[in-house]
Amino acid sequence: MNVGIEAGHGLHYLSVTAAAQAIARKQLSPVELMKAHLARIEKLDPTLNAFIRLDGEAALAAAQVAEREASAGRLRGPLHGVPVGIKDIIDVAGLPTTCHSKILEGNLATADAVCVSKLRQAGAIVVGKLSTHEFAIGGPSFDLPWPPARNPWNPDHHPGGSSSGAGSGVAAGLFPMALGTDTGGSVRNPASACGIVGLKPTYGLVSRRGVFPLSFTLDHVGPMTRTVEDNALMLEAIAGHDPLDPGSTTAASGHYRTALDRGAKGLRIGFVRHFHEVDMPAEPEVTAALEHVMRGLQMLGADVRDIRLPSLVEFAAVNRVILQSEAWSIHAHWLRTRPGDYGKLARRRAFLGAGDYVIANKRRAEMIAAVNAALAEVDVLLCASSMDPACRIDRPAEVERTYPRQARTPFNVTGHPALAMMAGLSSGGLPLSVQFVGRFFDEPMLFRVARAWEQAAGMDKKHPPIG
Repeated sequence: MNVGIEAGHGLHYLSVTAAAQAIARKQLSPVELMKAHLARIEKLDPTLNAFIRLDGEAALAAAQVAEREASAGRLRGPLHGVPVGIKDIIDVAGLPTTCHSKILEGNLATADAVCVSKLRQAGAIVVGKLSTHEFAIGGPSFDLPWPPARNPWNPDHHPGGSSSGAGSGVAAGLFPMALGTDTGGSVRNPASACGIVGLKPTYGLVSRRGVFPLSFTLDHVGPMTRTVEDNALMLEAIAGHDPLDPGSTTAASGHYRTALDRGAKGLRIGFVRHFHEVDMPAEPEVTAALEHVMRGLQMLGADVRDIRLPSLVEFAAVNRVILQSEAWSIHAHWLRTRPGDYGKLARRRAFLGAGDYVIANKRRAEMIAAVNAALAEVDVLLCASSMDPACRIDRPAEVERTYPRQARTPFNVTGHPALAMMAGLSSGGLPLSVQFVGRFFDEPMLFRVARAWEQAAGMDKKHPPIG
């Protein structure tokens, strides 16, 4: 059976696209695919802790139904029979939404979040709920009911966050795709740390109804996959207007794969060097990897030029004031009545007071205008994602030092779509990353540039040395 399995790898590293196509052609059984992933989970998750709640029995039963439907030529949609993991701040009917916190232990969801419902309508099968940082903030904590997820490239290192189980599990082949959320970089951080593709879509493109909020005006739901094509396919399934989400947009969505293979020739790319060279100097290996990506795109025919934006320090300050102000409005009751049930990291990192919310939002409008002006001159921005490879998970001071060293929060502040992916490997064998940023609702252009780099550098063929 030839379903696009890479040499030396089993079904667990089959791409979403290849798996869905093989199932549609009756070349692959959804049951066979699910069993391969469940076996992989059984083998590796005791080390990686990607899952808070594995729903394996229900997933296998759903795969059996999907197999009968496929055999009869009845496909639910373009993801028919393909497994997906869900970050545990996103509701899945019948399973607890704990937000990885004692506060919500046993909090049973009565309905699917809209994004989960859309994945099911497209034929995807939920395998379970995934580790996160507590309430999607904080960091890798050891004082919570469940252990933190670990990095499959080296389990002594953290996998990024807060969509930590999603990043770890996709990279390790526990499932080929996952839903994460991103308020200050929480899809793109684990994508960067674990060497996968993570997209924060344009603000409002994907409904957040049924997702536990962190910051109403910064929260995004985004796809996490091993390939750019898979990411675009997943976005096609989850994007769309939701009149019951006040932040949802009515902009047209869909057809995100149309420009995938057009390459980078003739594109104008703005390199935001000052983020990693001046504002927050990156580790030398990160700088070298970004230069490598830049030269690679030039060799593919792109015109790369330097672009300046407001400083990372200023972006981070605006993000922090808005996030903490809005998070306080969500958590105030529990912080007053159950403060001891929060983990130490969440208590320390969030809820530090409102600050000057009005001034922050005024500056936010100016920052949006600055990024729009830059994107009027170029098609895509290229910049750093993380300034360091992932550090060890058992060194809290180093985790605390490196977590803010990133260039992701600017695009939560502005709402522009941003994609993080692997740029190479460090001398220690850990992923290095790059970030691409596009105009509002121009995700197809982001996918086009990311795919050009992915194909030229073979990034979709690199997997962790685990299992």
